[in-house]
Amino acid sequence: MSNLVASILIPLILLFNCNSAFSFDFAPEIGDMAPNFQLEGFNKNIKTKSTWELSDFQGKWLVMYFYPKDFTAGCTLEAKGFSELKKDFSKNNAEIVGISADNQDSHESFCSEKSINYTLLSDPDGIISNKYGSWIPPFSDRNTFLISPNGKISYRWISVLPINHAKEVLNVLKKKI
Repeated sequence: MSNLVASILIPLILLFNCNSAFSFDFAPEIGDMAPNFQLEGFNKNIKTKSTWELSDFQGKWLVMYFYPKDFTAGCTLEAKGFSELKKDFSKNNAEIVGISADNQDSHESFCSEKSINYTLLSDPDGIISNKYGSWIPPFSDRNTFLISPNGKISYRWISVLPINHAKEVLNVLKKKI
């Protein structure tokens, strides 16, 4: 009887164990070329531009982070963290881009209301989020990628916590330069 219980319980424990040793990671690896993208978005400082792609950032470091939804507590905390450090990122030849499933109108409102000073891109169907292993329908998972000036993944953060994340990314960027 105990063998029967063990043979049922062990697979169930392994199946439902949330330990990262059992999780799957479909995100690009460090050293991989960053997947290309072409997405519509909003940047309050560049109102004449509505579509961005990876090549727009060639020759610069790119901090590209995926987040679930505009105006939610964690996403607002993360977005404001990057906004507060935008000048420091710029001094280190880095641009910041946030990507979520929200539309451009939502991004425009979010940027205006929360003083977000960098580009937010719309990925409503999760096509680009999926290429970066960041899509959990109907939202993007909270992952961040540091892309080198030559387009390679230089560092990555998977399922990050938003508090102090921007500082952590800036510290890694400074070490990479």
